[in-house]
Amino acid sequence: MSAVDRLLRSGPAGAEAVVDAYRDRALPLVEQLAGKGFRDQWAALAGLGVLRLDPPETEHEPEPGAAADAAPGPVTRSLAMIEGIGLAGVDPGVVYAMASQVFGMEYPLRAALPAEAWRAVARIQDGGELLCHALTERKGGSDPLSMDTVARRDGDGYVLDGAKTFITAAPVADLALVFARTGEGRSPFSLSAFLFPVATPGVTRADAFAKTALPGVPMGELVFDGVRLPAGGLVGGEGSGLALLTSTTTWERALLLGYALGPMRRTLRRLTDWATERGHFGRRMGASHQVASRISDMALVLHRSRTLLYGMAARLDAGTPPRRLSAEAALTKISVSEDYVRLTEHATALSGVRAFIADSELPADLHSPMAALTYAGPNDLLRIGVAREFGLPVEN
Repeated sequence: MSAVDRLLRSGPAGAEAVVDAYRDRALPLVEQLAGKGFRDQWAALAGLGVLRLDPPETEHEPEPGAAADAAPGPVTRSLAMIEGIGLAGVDPGVVYAMASQVFGMEYPLRAALPAEAWRAVARIQDGGELLCHALTERKGGSDPLSMDTVARRDGDGYVLDGAKTFITAAPVADLALVFARTGEGRSPFSLSAFLFPVATPGVTRADAFAKTALPGVPMGELVFDGVRLPAGGLVGGEGSGLALLTSTTTWERALLLGYALGPMRRTLRRLTDWATERGHFGRRMGASHQVASRISDMALVLHRSRTLLYGMAARLDAGTPPRRLSAEAALTKISVSEDYVRLTEHATALSGVRAFIADSELPADLHSPMAALTYAGPNDLLRIGVAREFGLPVEN
């Protein structure tokens, strides 16, 4: 075990064991999946159990001599699995997409759907079907009450018209969770959520966007033209869409950035090894106070990010309702995303021109960390929301 890995094992012992286990399980797949398409990678990693919310029975048994309560809670375990596959070197875009489905959709839907309805879609945990979250529209996504997509009642069902954009995995998804207007104005009860197959007649997929950040996961648009939906496609009651959206966004802001922990630690380990070995002005590069300081700062932001994310997972495992965690989730997302950028900036400064050579030993991807400042809500708007919860009379 490297010094980086040893010193940064600050999580619960059970969680660290899951990180190690899923890193080791994913390592053989990384080489096998090189050059494979997104769905092939998704299926292979889902086969490890990464998308499953409940562990197999064998994982409930503590190791000999371990405390009976050593096994992590389900949310902490999910976070540890995401960190583990990222640490193995799985494409960050694929890890991001898995974290988005697990935290931004699976956990909130399991809580929102009746048991029978959840069982009907729980197959998404096996990776055979993929789910996408369709909220944002061309005119904006941070103000959901301004959306134009509408679902009007027709007999005992609904007819859906409109379009959604910037949807992770839309070009390849099988199911869509779509938010639409079912009431007038800006009432908190004017939105509803629908869950249905993307193959439903009237749904059109646009071509995938050519992305500069997280290119390993496709992103696209869905257009709805007279899509007929049964009443059973409604998630919760009519008018409960904003409540579900609040849950999905809180879950996502709390834990989505778990996808960055593996790449952050890999970058730190790579730079530490390089600075230890590289000669520079007649001495090892790591002997420079400036270099040592930057590497220590990289360790600081990674330690802080892990502490925040595993702390949020522990709160959710303890049964804290997501609605009571909205400010903490936003603060966690702001902190971890900005620390991801800081760590990458340090790595770029230390790597020099090598950071910008694709096949060098020290390439740096600046676009993907920068994109984390926007995913799950732009940090500037999240700051305003936090200030409002403190009682400041500030509007978006």
